[in-house]
Amino acid sequence: MAAEAREFSGLLRHAERVVKLNWPLDFARKIWLNGKAALLVANGPGPKLAGEAVEIAKGRERLTGLVSTGFCGALDPALKLSDIFVATEILTHHTPGDTIPNRDREGVGAFSTANPNPHKSGTLLSIDRVVVTAAEKSQLRKTGAAAIEMEAAAVAAKAKEYNLPFYSIRVVTDTADENMPLDFNAMRDSSGRFSRSKIVAAAFRSPTVFPKLIKLNKTCKNASQALGDFIADTRF
Repeated sequence: MAAEAREFSGLLRHAERVVKLNWPLDFARKIWLNGKAALLVANGPGPKLAGEAVEIAKGRERLTGLVSTGFCGALDPALKLSDIFVATEILTHHTPGDTIPNRDREGVGAFSTANPNPHKSGTLLSIDRVVVTAAEKSQLRKTGAAAIEMEAAAVAAKAKEYNLPFYSIRVVTDTADENMPLDFNAMRDSSGRFSRSKIVAAAFRSPTVFPKLIKLNKTCKNASQALGDFIADTRF
């Protein structure tokens, strides 16, 4: 489960077979990887859309586990671009005691990987907004979380509801000391999805923003490839 199709682009390179699914979602594919079938589903950013995606997938296929994947921002200054981050627990609010453990059932979170590149792990903060500034990241680091994203808590809650194993494997696309080129929270539409027309319009209004968006897009492409390479070598 991811927010956007581009978060799967690196993994799709490893697929032995890909079938498009005509589901009421932004993106849905069934792939075969290492001889086994897997669903790739994206429905936009945030917990509401992620929860809906899980429900739609469960209504159409038998699920054996849920993986929340895609991009994340670093809160820990030690995390670098394209680092793989595996959550050991999901923090849903700013209070350290309010968590959804990633290992609250036997076998949950356990996997093996043949990927030679080491991954980082720790607490993942999951909230329904984009953290735009380095100053806010510094404040959120005080929660004890090492990275931040927008969907994992909702997917973890659905996994618990359906008694399914849950994993969260992410890749870093912005470091703790970086500011976003735009306030992407203002770029969301009424459904919560990012509006490409709003992003393009904002970029044209500021000549300094466009090159920063190009750079971010390249960073995301590299990160997606690193994420795909890691998951392709992972056995859940």
